[in-house]
Amino acid sequence: METFDRSRPMIAALAAGIIRRCAEESKTYALERKAFGAPIAQHQGVQFMIAEMVMAYEAVRLLWQKAAWEVDHGVKRTTTSAIAKAWGGDLAMKAATDAVQVFGGYGYTKEYPVEKLMRDAKLLQIYEGTSQIQRVVISRNFLFRS
Repeated sequence: METFDRSRPMIAALAAGIIRRCAEESKTYALERKAFGAPIAQHQGVQFMIAEMVMAYEAVRLLWQKAAWEVDHGVKRTTTSAIAKAWGGDLAMKAATDAVQVFGGYGYTKEYPVEKLMRDAKLLQIYEGTSQIQRVVISRNFLFRS
């Protein structure tokens, strides 16, 4: 478990990177792609998806940094690493799904990068313990440890 405490913040850092890339790719595409004579970035639904990506990036960035700080300072907090990994993977998957949505039909083609970002995000929900296992770790630490 101590190995996981050290490796899970790195998985969360990868998640933050994927989320940021999803936001950047979506921004670029939304400003270029026009529908009904205007960039799709002007549509509130697209703006909301991109805003969620930006918020997710900031939250996951802070989580992995806190978990990494605890590792560096010898603070034994399995819960923080598990939260960073689970939330990071889940938010990366949501950001990637939304990015595919922003790109529309192009989003799932290999011609555009968000298709790969979605596959990479899914891996983060599985690798080093699934998001569901992280929830078991988190709940057991909360319920049964002081």
